[in-house]
Amino acid sequence: MSRARQPPLVTGISPNEGFPWTKVTIRGENLGTGTMDLIGLTICGHNCLLTAEWMSASKIVCRVGTAKNDKGDIIVTTKSGGKGTSTVSFRLMKQEKIGILDQSAVWVEEMNYYDMRTDRNKGISPLSLRPANPLGIDIDKGRIPQKDLEGLFQGMSGDFTSEKFSATWYLIENHSATSFDQLKVAANFLRKQANKKNEGSLAYVKGGLSTFFEAQDALSAIHQKLEVDGTEKVEGSMTQRLENVLNRASNTADTLFQEVLGRKDKADSTRNALNVLQRFKFLFNLPLNIERNIQKGDYDVVINDYEKAKSLFGKTEVRVFQKVYAEVETRIDALRKLLMNKLLEMPSTLHDQKRYIRYLSELHAPGDPAWQCIMAQHKWILQLMQNCRENYVKGQKGVTLLHSSMLDLDSDVRPSPISRLTQTASVKRASSFQSSRDDSWRFKAPQPVTFVDNLTEIVISQLPNFWKLWISYVNGSLFSETGEKSAPVEKLKKNARSRQNDFKKMIQEVINSLVKLIRGALLPSSLVEVELRQYGGWEAKMELSGQWLTHIIHTMRLNYESLTALEIPNDLLQAIQELILDLRVHCLIITLQQTADDVKRLAEKEDWVVDNEGTTSLPAQFEHHVVQTLQTLKETIGCKLGETNIFQHEKNQQHVYELSINIMKVFIVSLEYLSTKADGDSDSIHLSSLSVDISSPDLLGSMHESFNPTAEQKLLIVLSNCEYLAHHTFNNLAGHFAKHAFQETEKITQVSIDAVKHLDQRLFETYIELKADPIVGSLEPGIYAGYFDWKDCLPPTGVRTYLKEALVNIIAVHAEVFTISKDLVPRVLSRIIEAVIEEMSRLMQCVSSFSRNGALQARLEICALRDAVASFLTPDSNYSFKQALEALPQLPNGADKKLLEELLNKFKSSMHLQLTCFRPSSRGTVKT
Repeated sequence: MSRARQPPLVTGISPNEGFPWTKVTIRGENLGTGTMDLIGLTICGHNCLLTAEWMSASKIVCRVGTAKNDKGDIIVTTKSGGKGTSTVSFRLMKQEKIGILDQSAVWVEEMNYYDMRTDRNKGISPLSLRPANPLGIDIDKGRIPQKDLEGLFQGMSGDFTSEKFSATWYLIENHSATSFDQLKVAANFLRKQANKKNEGSLAYVKGGLSTFFEAQDALSAIHQKLEVDGTEKVEGSMTQRLENVLNRASNTADTLFQEVLGRKDKADSTRNALNVLQRFKFLFNLPLNIERNIQKGDYDVVINDYEKAKSLFGKTEVRVFQKVYAEVETRIDALRKLLMNKLLEMPSTLHDQKRYIRYLSELHAPGDPAWQCIMAQHKWILQLMQNCRENYVKGQKGVTLLHSSMLDLDSDVRPSPISRLTQTASVKRASSFQSSRDDSWRFKAPQPVTFVDNLTEIVISQLPNFWKLWISYVNGSLFSETGEKSAPVEKLKKNARSRQNDFKKMIQEVINSLVKLIRGALLPSSLVEVELRQYGGWEAKMELSGQWLTHIIHTMRLNYESLTALEIPNDLLQAIQELILDLRVHCLIITLQQTADDVKRLAEKEDWVVDNEGTTSLPAQFEHHVVQTLQTLKETIGCKLGETNIFQHEKNQQHVYELSINIMKVFIVSLEYLSTKADGDSDSIHLSSLSVDISSPDLLGSMHESFNPTAEQKLLIVLSNCEYLAHHTFNNLAGHFAKHAFQETEKITQVSIDAVKHLDQRLFETYIELKADPIVGSLEPGIYAGYFDWKDCLPPTGVRTYLKEALVNIIAVHAEVFTISKDLVPRVLSRIIEAVIEEMSRLMQCVSSFSRNGALQARLEICALRDAVASFLTPDSNYSFKQALEALPQLPNGADKKLLEELLNKFKSSMHLQLTCFRPSSRGTVKT
């Protein structure tokens, strides 16, 4: 049995300090007989056996692992000698990882690290040595998806070793939930790291001073050995000989491989050329890609590629790149021209205009494309309006004046409010010529109406986009969707603001053209001769009705509201307000004139059928017609926001007052015409007989539609209508006039009442003359019939026949009047009785003398007449009775008085039935 070996003894370690994983050489005695004999190796308490390489019994190489102790012994354990001891120690320094770009005082080997978990030797790239946590704080990853981060930071990276590193991405990804205090700690850590790097090379020299000294000693020893070797050899120094050998080897190699190397150089050149083509294939393929993308309409891709090429090769000095880039510029110039042509081509949507302007701005097109587009749009709108007028003036029919493709402008053209006018109340009132659900009214409407509709539709469809384009031009959104405040954008915005007055003139020109074109069609007298040649040219046609003018006013108001909603300044829209005011005045005047014409034709509708009030339907028709006219004028007279009161001007007030009076007078004239209208002109059906029950409260029972009145009955009916007008109709209309803001309504009412009363008086006198003259004329012949003489006559036996005939005639008049209107009875009978009594009084006063019998006969007849018509006596009648009785001699004795009373009673008894009609509460039946 061999004796046991001595325990291992470590007498030296190099280096004697270092960081974990530092390679060290351990020297000593009895360090083992081989690799299998070495069973343990610890440095500072860390097991380093896995990395140990047994070299000899006096030398072991290993790497220092991580340990808890900063300084410790080196203990070697072998099978043959057991656990050893150490006379030296190793100081373990705190490891600071060195990045691939960090300065280091010692050599950092690119070695293989061992995976301690699997005990496998895995190669680790030097890039993996980067610090896992550059901020020095705990990583607290959020829940934001990686795709969202990639979409938010396009072209960037959250890897801090990448050239496109984004600090914001890194913080969102790794520290989205980190508190603000922790972020402050991380900021301080970064400052310390930066300060440490700024200490410079001197700090690293100081830290690795011992390493420098060891290197210096080694170099000196090598140098001395080489010097000694060189002095002993004649051939020269070792390095010289080595250089000679290497030179000969190089020459021999060149001779042997000259052809191969030539081919290699050529292949390298080809490879380099291919590499250049591959590396810069973006630039070489760009002209063709630009052409293809232009054909597909992918202008955004073209502009992005151009900007990239410009930034990379815009200032290149490589001739090949310059040539290719010049071709790119040629294609871009062609694209600028193409986009400018598309921009100025009309019609175009607002979306396309903005897109083309932004493209041209990004391509740095010369001039100001946005302003050129605005001018082209302005010219286009004016041309559309003129074309609309010319098509109508030339006599083209139809609703659509322009080809549908000219106004089919995508979704940017919103449905015009003018196109919905058929649903409005004002148009519904014109139901006689259009339907709220049927657009065919446009084909029935007069040409000026359809012209105004089409013209305003052009303005409403074009002007909003024109205004929005200007707003986008001023605020800069045309040039940048993100609203960035770059210097070029601010310059363009400043240039836009300098053109405000020019744009204001453009809007004013469009508005003025709209107004003047409508004036030329509807109010040509409001234009001067020069303007008429440009905006007029319409043939003289029939005047538009009030309903169509109301429709046009409604259209213009909608047009004004739509333009106001765009926040166009009110001073630019003042011309439209003035046009609306003139149209309202014109509509009011035309409507009142047409109403007068319609009222004049109401006489043709007179059917002579009277109601309980003694009037026909004519006054009610007249009132209804005027009220309906005022209703149609309600929208015209009413003031919308910002409009002027139509009656504010005195001239308008006076004109409307005269037209209103004219309507009333026209109707009164119609009544006068009806009162004198011959029977042959009547359209009524003849009625052979007329029987009226006077005791019936409803006269309509017998006054049916076939009633054909006589001339006297027509006079009575018209008189009754006149009274109804004076007491009811005109007062009712006064309320309606006042309700619709008409001025001087009291004066209109008074003038109308005066006029109808004047007609009433003339017709009344005519009727009285027709009825009273025959009765009065029959008195004198009746009195003196049979050669009657007041001086020589028989004693009276009763009232003579002439007076009874006069009373019967008066009763006939009563029946005729009562048939028409019982309210006229007192007025008519009072006047007739006045005439009769006045004639009787005259006749009595003309008698020179009376005999006793004559005086008694005269007194009997006068008293009989007075008592019969007592209910209808007037002061004038009483006065005539008084004069007649005073002309008679007084009765001499009581016998005469008694005889007079008996005869009067006899008369009243015999004439009881006839005299009943003269009583106030009389009721009976009269046939005529």
